[in-house]
Amino acid sequence: MDMQGQRQLFVTQQQAWEALNNPDMLKACIPGCDKFEVTEANVYNVGVAIKIGPVSAKFTGKVTLSDIQPPTSYALQFEAQGGVAGFGKGQSQVTLTPNAEGCELSYTVHSTVGGKLAQLGQRLIDGAAKSLAEDFFRRFDEALQAQYPRSEAAAAPSAPTPAPASATPTWVWAMGGAVVVAALWYLTR
Repeated sequence: MDMQGQRQLFVTQQQAWEALNNPDMLKACIPGCDKFEVTEANVYNVGVAIKIGPVSAKFTGKVTLSDIQPPTSYALQFEAQGGVAGFGKGQSQVTLTPNAEGCELSYTVHSTVGGKLAQLGQRLIDGAAKSLAEDFFRRFDEALQAQYPRSEAAAAPSAPTPAPASATPTWVWAMGGAVVVAALWYLTR
């Protein structure tokens, strides 16, 4: 499955970058996520429970970040196993671009799945993937607005501030994309 999308975020690029590097925020925003752990630099273990049509399973997987360019972009690779429900793997690219309203989050995803998930109809899978992505972004928007009310975000400087070298790993970026991605690839094709 191939998917791409954009989402306007009403926060600065730096605020979005920091939020996407906050494991607690991502875990709370990813539908069905119960595990989000660092295993080594730029590598994370994730656990997500998903139900698509008649297939429900707990997926465990790994997300690896690469080509990290704070606070602008990263690439990620992911793979997950869901027992008899199937498996998923793929890659994604996530980019934050500043604009007059805050910043735009853009993503592309290429994924493949196997097992019972692959046997579901493409329409059911596409619909579930879209629903999971929308649920993630709704939760993420709400969390951003709670942390950075629009009046505060509008007053913030528009120029991005470089992330400190010791900042939380950008894998969370991957999770934002990977959540969408993970949800998508778990559910697709």
